[in-house]
Amino acid sequence: MSTYKLVCPHCNSRMRIRTSEGRHIFLRVAYLQCTTEACGWSVRAEFEMTHELSPSGMPNPEVHLPSANGDLRRAALPEAVE
Repeated sequence: MSTYKLVCPHCNSRMRIRTSEGRHIFLRVAYLQCTTEACGWSVRAEFEMTHELSPSGMPNPEVHLPSANGDLRRAALPEAVE
């Protein structure tokens, strides 16, 4: 399982999530901070679930997202190693 790496656009260091809160079943608001003390950039971010790539094996009847089209499904695949 991979972890999403958040990178500071100013100094290219890792960012950490200081706190987050759920706003909706598909939306989470997070407050991020650069791990480089000299940079110190902080920002508010929103993480939203928008499309279903594959169905759940344990579906919740309250979850309704549009199915992803072929282009979105291909974009989610890891890049081929050359």
